Amino acid sequence: MAEFAKERDWDQFHSPRNLLLALVGEVGELSEIFQWKGEVPSGLPDWKDEEKEHLGEELSDVLLYLVRLSDICGVDLGKAALRKLELNAIKYPVKLCKGSSKKPTQINVPDNNDGSSNGGVTAISNSDSKSRSDVSCAGMAVASALSTNRYIDFLLLCP
Repeated sequence: MAEFAKERDWDQFHSPRNLLLALVGEVGELSEIFQWKGEVPSGLPDWKDEEKEHLGEELSDVLLYLVRLSDICGVDLGKAALRKLELNAIKYPVKLCKGSSKKPTQINVPDNNDGSSNGGVTAISNSDSKSRSDVSCAGMAVASALSTNRYIDFLLLCP
């Protein structure tokens, strides 16, 4: 992305603010594709090839602006994404959150044999280390691809 922008002398326009606003604009274009369609099943089985291609273009625009913004801001997006996955694994442990859309503050964890709760405070035990490990492994491909500027490899890893 950096080379692409440099070849076109676009660095002068790629301030964090400008890139963020461009990203938001692209998210708006992506949203328009789904506007008024109601719930759409996974895989988009009723969509025409042209619609899926358009969706892919808009998703790519969002991704590319996000990658460029992170680069301009000096944020290693791969490391940040991996760290966020690990934090979310702690914040949303499988034992407490599986199948639930509740926020952590809405989850009451029984901490006494009498069934009383700890007021919504969640904790991770050592038995939850497998979920953290699974998240770390899943995030490694993303982190590796983004950390090494292998964006095409990253895109190819996505189903």
